[in-house]
Amino acid sequence: MPTVSWRTPGVVLFCGALVLSISLGVRHAFGLFLWPMSSDLGWSREVFALAIATQNLVWGLTQPFAGRLADRYGAGWIVFGGALLYAIGLYMMSQSLTELVLFISAGVVIGIGLSGTTFPVVFGVISRALPAGKRSWAMGVSMSVGSLGQFVLLPGSDALISGVGWSEALLLLAALSLLMLPLSGALMEPQARMGRQALPVRQVLDEAVRHRGFWLLSFGFFVCGFQVVFIATHLPAFMTDGGLDATSGAMALALIGLFNIAGSYLAGFWGGRVSKPALLSAIYAARLGVIAIFLMFPLSEWSAYTFAIAMGLLWLSTVPLTNGIVATIFGVANMSMLGGVVFLFHQLGAFLGGWLGGYLYDIAGSYDIVWMIAMGLSVVAALLNLPIKERPVPRLAEAQT
Repeated sequence: MPTVSWRTPGVVLFCGALVLSISLGVRHAFGLFLWPMSSDLGWSREVFALAIATQNLVWGLTQPFAGRLADRYGAGWIVFGGALLYAIGLYMMSQSLTELVLFISAGVVIGIGLSGTTFPVVFGVISRALPAGKRSWAMGVSMSVGSLGQFVLLPGSDALISGVGWSEALLLLAALSLLMLPLSGALMEPQARMGRQALPVRQVLDEAVRHRGFWLLSFGFFVCGFQVVFIATHLPAFMTDGGLDATSGAMALALIGLFNIAGSYLAGFWGGRVSKPALLSAIYAARLGVIAIFLMFPLSEWSAYTFAIAMGLLWLSTVPLTNGIVATIFGVANMSMLGGVVFLFHQLGAFLGGWLGGYLYDIAGSYDIVWMIAMGLSVVAALLNLPIKERPVPRLAEAQT
């Protein structure tokens, strides 16, 4: 009589969503550490911004390799290793007294850890565990739970920084990240099955780079990375510059996380019913309007909170749609790797958004130029996603026939 695995689709979805909740929740709290670490250690804002920008770049560069390993050997071990590096990086960051240690810990070690614990790897195992008709919905659900972590951990991290200081707060976040280790057990996949499904790397990449929609999707995702990392890293400081207190900045980021729960779920829900490229174009166009309206009015707590609510609905709703398009066009056997390549473009944008925010602020004394760049990129992304066609590549079309 065959043994029934306890790793049912529901268990995989639940544990994968919790991994995202911890990993993304801690990651989104990094912006709260910009001001206290810079003030205590006498750094310019560019120092912290460069470390976070490097984190996003390292995360993006290592993501295709983490994705390939997950496709070939199963996601569980990749999540386990990523969680361990994440915790080590947070511990090292808590001991950062020099710019070099901050660069290595927050930039390099945590960047590699993130590549093993976020959506390209987690979405891959979820997509392989659930039937095709539920994949878009499942990705939306897992991103919603990931946003719940952001909503909880942002005010929690702010309270820890105020109560025990930034160093001790990072130590506690390191301890929290260790909870991803047992959760990785539910994401272990049969190695024999994984080995048969994963195509050779050369074949996977050759198929992707010849596909016009893959490039359009990747360049569109570049814009998403630029916008979300600039806002996540610099919005609290932007609000402090405008005369608001640090708690207001933490609350704004928490509201982004709260309303992203609904945004991600709705994106996954509608992505299974209407054109995902059209939804992506609408999201980027809506971001343009939200940023423009925010900058038109005088800064206040309520204008910032309204901006955060609107942006939260649009925040990571691009992620289940983008990965859903990859799954539809190229299939799920190699999804973690191809999702990682698309995500590399996201992280190139994230690097520029995080670093330029600090660099141009130090030069111009304000964030005005970066806000303008973010709005212009919204137009570019909206136009790039419209021509994408959700049709399987010939290899998949023939197999389905």
